[in-house]
Amino acid sequence: MIQPTFPALLHTPLGLAADATPDKPAFRFDGASLTYSELADTSSRMARTLVEAGVRRGDRVALFLDRSFQATIALFGILRAGAAYVPIDPGASQQRVREILDLSGARCLVTTEAKRAALPGGFPASMSAVIGLSKPLEAEVDVISWEEALSSPDLGARAQVLSETDLAYIMFTSGSTGTPKGIMHTHASGMSYACMAANLYGLRADDRFSNACGLHFDMSTLDYFCSTLVGASTTIIPDPWLKLPASLAELIEAERLTVWYSVPLALLQLVEFGDLGSRDLSALRIVLYGGEVFVPKHLETLRRLLPDALIGNVYGPAETNQCTWFNVPEGWNADRGPVPIGAACPNADLLVIGEDDADVAPGETGELAVRAPTMMQGYWRQPELNRTAFLERAGAGGETQRYYRTGDIVIERPDGNLDFLGRRDRMVKSRGFRVELDEVERAIAGLPMVSEAAAFTVALREGVTVIRGAAILNPDETIGARDLAAAVARLLPHFARPDRIELLPEFPRTGSGKIDRRALAEQLSGEAQVSGVVGNA
Repeated sequence: MIQPTFPALLHTPLGLAADATPDKPAFRFDGASLTYSELADTSSRMARTLVEAGVRRGDRVALFLDRSFQATIALFGILRAGAAYVPIDPGASQQRVREILDLSGARCLVTTEAKRAALPGGFPASMSAVIGLSKPLEAEVDVISWEEALSSPDLGARAQVLSETDLAYIMFTSGSTGTPKGIMHTHASGMSYACMAANLYGLRADDRFSNACGLHFDMSTLDYFCSTLVGASTTIIPDPWLKLPASLAELIEAERLTVWYSVPLALLQLVEFGDLGSRDLSALRIVLYGGEVFVPKHLETLRRLLPDALIGNVYGPAETNQCTWFNVPEGWNADRGPVPIGAACPNADLLVIGEDDADVAPGETGELAVRAPTMMQGYWRQPELNRTAFLERAGAGGETQRYYRTGDIVIERPDGNLDFLGRRDRMVKSRGFRVELDEVERAIAGLPMVSEAAAFTVALREGVTVIRGAAILNPDETIGARDLAAAVARLLPHFARPDRIELLPEFPRTGSGKIDRRALAEQLSGEAQVSGVVGNA
């Protein structure tokens, strides 16, 4: 494993790997390869272009690109220019793109001609250039083509002097409940995560990672920074393959992928429609999932189809990166209930606290708080939010220790592992009772005829709130909504039962593949006021 002296800058391992294995593929995409030496060279030229366009240490550069070699070159180029990259969902609207550019105060935007129609009509005053377009824009901002950018001299003497405490990236939340929050990570927090994950899972130079999510989703940092840290290769999964499970399974086999990391949705689709049993997936040694709960019955099937692979539940908000881990043991079955989020990662300190911020006793429910070197610096330009997002305690030596309040409710098992019970902001009042909407979802999703489920509340009028549910049935299942609701009613107390369950062919998704509960609730409730649907990052 190529192990730089820690702490290091996130792009340092790229240079080390380019020196050690220049002709080795760093990234693969659509059958082509980008070697370590090619990535080092092109990202250096991109960095020089950015510096010549006015980018300085600490500036922000937005990325509005589909996953591709160009996105990879731009990401490392931005870091080498001394800036922080700000990824924008490739499917974002013009309004969303402009919002992120405004909030981040971006100095430059890197994009492609294919995204021209999605660019806003104007740009913030902070912007000096748009890189990646072949024709000028109507807005008064310089335009630099990809050909020009990659024809620049390399960075050379224009390289920025950086510290591990400098910002490396800012990821903005979806903003579904208000102003998007910019999660600030430094080179130190990003590298701490990469090193921790590499050691925890025994990642190696001969591994082939997958990249199945966009740069705007925090999962991508494993695919880009942990892979270069150990000198491995990463295969970028083309978007169409993610929508065709049988083709995706074929690609996993053909590329001989060894490390997979995604939200449960991609794995669920592989289980249901990927015909995994007919594929040689013997190379796949590590399968990680996170971001949402994996329905136990589907996980049981995956465990059976991949008997030799390590299957790991990864937990950690984007604010902290991964902070707990649990490897699903052989023989795991749905009767054992939801998979725990596990124990603290080697570099994480966890607290389970009550409403008074005091530690709760083992076996009692409470909010999870996390302290780790992988933790964010804070929220971008939101001092009030930063004051409430962290819990401060005095350490043994009198120093201040800062914990991030996750908002997730957990309980410690007798074996020390933690169970995730739901979001604090998903606890609602219905008919005078406190109801955890995630418990309602688990009840619906646990039925044998259901593939996926979601639950939310609707305020019909002032003082009247009801629980609603939605479900996607398994293929060839014919049960009706009324019979499904009756089956769910047998599993829940009367006050927690949805007053209606809608059957749908698919759910709206966030850019990271999670269920977009707010969009789903609005779709099914019209103008009714919805709640219990926050947290779709």
